[in-house]
Amino acid sequence: MSLALAARSTLIAPSATLAMGAEAKRLKAQGLEVLDFALGEPDFATPPNIEAAAIRAMRAGQTHYTPPAGIPELRQAVAALYTQQHGLSTDPAQVVISNGAKHSIHNALMAVCGPGDEVIIPAPYWVSYSDLVKLTGATPVVIPTTEDHGFKLSPERFLKAVTPRTRLLMLNSPSNPTGVVYDRIELSALAEAVLQTEVGVLSDEIYEQLTFGDAQPTCFATLHPALAERTITISGVSKTYAMTGWRIGWAVAPAPVAKFMGDLQSQETSNPCSISQWAALEAITGPQDSVAMMKAEFQKRRDYVLERIERLPGVTCPPPGGAFYAFLNVSAHLNRTLGGTVVSDSTAFCRAALSQARVALVMGSAFGAEGYVRLSFATDLRTLERGFDALERFLHESVVRAPL
Repeated sequence: MSLALAARSTLIAPSATLAMGAEAKRLKAQGLEVLDFALGEPDFATPPNIEAAAIRAMRAGQTHYTPPAGIPELRQAVAALYTQQHGLSTDPAQVVISNGAKHSIHNALMAVCGPGDEVIIPAPYWVSYSDLVKLTGATPVVIPTTEDHGFKLSPERFLKAVTPRTRLLMLNSPSNPTGVVYDRIELSALAEAVLQTEVGVLSDEIYEQLTFGDAQPTCFATLHPALAERTITISGVSKTYAMTGWRIGWAVAPAPVAKFMGDLQSQETSNPCSISQWAALEAITGPQDSVAMMKAEFQKRRDYVLERIERLPGVTCPPPGGAFYAFLNVSAHLNRTLGGTVVSDSTAFCRAALSQARVALVMGSAFGAEGYVRLSFATDLRTLERGFDALERFLHESVVRAPL
């Protein structure tokens, strides 16, 4: 008899972004060219000063266990970052370094949520939020937002969703998958609504340094003195410093929550990678020229993507204010024939785009928003050009056969 899986095995599915990326790689392995816009991973190399710091750490013997919550130097640097840059008085004891921001989110949810609790998640949301909530035994309460309202949760809709079981609100600004950035006024209004309740906030700010134009990030915990004890702030080095593989994220949390998260981590992973921690220390305390360079390049790519989307028949997209994603509204193409297949939903659209145009996108249904697909522009302009050329041909052919 085979070993039976626990009941919780039914609560989660593989990450849709990673699954689409894996399918693209499978086709590439067959010798097919695939234009891959599925993964949210900067295509830049990790800056040389950060790589050099990792080498120095190895040569200095920093290859052993560290404290579970991270090396004191990095925790102190993160605390200083929030105290000095954001104006959020932060003690190193409130900082927990983890194996990426996803691990930080998991540990934060494990710290404050359990069976019977509810967690409010505005949709579209990052693919892992809902499943990570389910793993705690809590129930995700998904609140759809609309393109017409900027894909933003209003205070009124938040308050309407709150029940005696609501434990947490999850926010993400700049947003994955939409690129939406809440402005300070909008977040302040949400903060006032939160303070009318007993609900805490998990604020995922991993894209905080990647904003465009007039958009500015806001650290949610700074909006009211009472929020610091109600908010867990998540961030890390993956997106800003092109360090996705180094796996370093962090949480800034009320001290009791941070202590539990560190204790949990001691049982889960012992500690984050020692070498990566020293590299992350250099990333946030060293020269920031590379950040400005990458941000400027993302701005060029964003502008190019928006220009090309205007040429796609039947496709619209709200201009992203941050991150490196375009969230394309393809609902006009649903229930049409694309590449010889009737496309009934966003998953079928992505499959047709991959099989016929060799373009890898991620279905909006994975983000709680059917009728949309996510395109990552974390790749070079030449690849984007070729990808949009292929998408344009693919969609124009369907329009010729069945006019919109």
